Amino acid sequence: MLRMLWAGITLLLVSGCASYGVVENTPLRDVSADAGYSIKSFQEKWRTGETMLTLAFSGGGTRASALSYGVLKELRDTSVPYRGQNVRMLDAVDTISSVSGGSFTAAYYGLHGDGIFDDFEEAFLRRDVEGALIAGILNPLEWISPTGRTEIATKYYEKHVFKGATYADMIQEGRPMIVINASDLGYGVRFSFVQEYFNLLCSDLSTFPVARAVTASSAVPVLFNPIVVENFQDCGTELPEWLKAAKKRTADDPELASIVEGLETYFERDKRNYAHFVDGGITDNLGLRAIYDIIEVTGGMTHYLKKYNRQPPRRVVVIVVNASTEPEPEMDQTNKQPSLKESIGAMSDVQLHHYNVATIELMKNTLDHWAQVLSTPEKPVKAYFIRVNLKDIKDPERRAFLNKVPTSFKLTDEQVDKLIEAGGELLRENPDFRRLLADVESESK
Repeated sequence: MLRMLWAGITLLLVSGCASYGVVENTPLRDVSADAGYSIKSFQEKWRTGETMLTLAFSGGGTRASALSYGVLKELRDTSVPYRGQNVRMLDAVDTISSVSGGSFTAAYYGLHGDGIFDDFEEAFLRRDVEGALIAGILNPLEWISPTGRTEIATKYYEKHVFKGATYADMIQEGRPMIVINASDLGYGVRFSFVQEYFNLLCSDLSTFPVARAVTASSAVPVLFNPIVVENFQDCGTELPEWLKAAKKRTADDPELASIVEGLETYFERDKRNYAHFVDGGITDNLGLRAIYDIIEVTGGMTHYLKKYNRQPPRRVVVIVVNASTEPEPEMDQTNKQPSLKESIGAMSDVQLHHYNVATIELMKNTLDHWAQVLSTPEKPVKAYFIRVNLKDIKDPERRAFLNKVPTSFKLTDEQVDKLIEAGGELLRENPDFRRLLADVESESK
């Protein structure tokens, strides 16, 4: 990432020209706001499930992509009894929420399903993506390009990873809902690439390139320019009914108030002709808060299930795959003043750590609350909050090795192998995951 940062800075210095974001979102024309790649269309397909299973994939470059891929493989290989037959845990997943590096795995699975296990490693995990992007940035022809560095990444992902796919291609029978998340640079809003959020822009998500959404989710500011989308005027400035209802419930809920205030800004169309999206890790590096936002803005879990005609499940499960590492700063070994790079890195690590802790606590408590409000004496609902975290690797040598894997888009085959292995092992040995499997087994008898 540092090599890419300096390449970007070099390009800025030699160009000295303004760049403009390429706009590829289209207006919402003759299409139902509930159709296409929407929460409504997906949730209605899953109304009969007994397990409401959500995955959250964190940021962390290819390290995050490989770790989350290992979790998908483990879920594929884990079978549980259901209605007299064995089914894969992977098939119980109805939503995957992702940011940054985790979005590559999530989007690829959304497009290809089990096909991810055939070629994702070759298409992305084992590629020198970083080298290709640096070569593009340093290409003299790009120095005079008006479109900026982000278009280099978008074109690369579109050609080599996602093969020109749009969100229309993501609508596949039996696939989970993939919620790719970015951050609105101007207003700090968490933005999810689902039709309900694109309705705020009066735009049609189905025509939007998947590669562009993933680029937005992983576009580290300064290193990359934002992905720009147009906020079309056709829908006017009046808030939709669901947002009005959410606004009425914000009096005693500062977290909900913050979400609603951010979403309201898209209706200030005289000020917001465009929105600029960058790395989703800025507003939520775990992909968890997007899940919270979507359900709480709807009115909580009870209202959420009712709105989408979904029966309460017996189990509410969230598996969060956290690929963050523990920094080992060298500055405290000497009285030499830390460099600018060290200072920025340390500040980012501290902020990220504390925000992750707060996010995990919020989601864990909320999950317990959801289970409580859904439970009845006849049908209790259980909550399972399962954390897959590199720091939980027991072997000190392996843990130290993986802790040094950089946040980059270029890893060695050994690093990729060990991350995939770690993802499966950490999930398999997780006590809460084991409890989930034991309960499913027991309840099926």
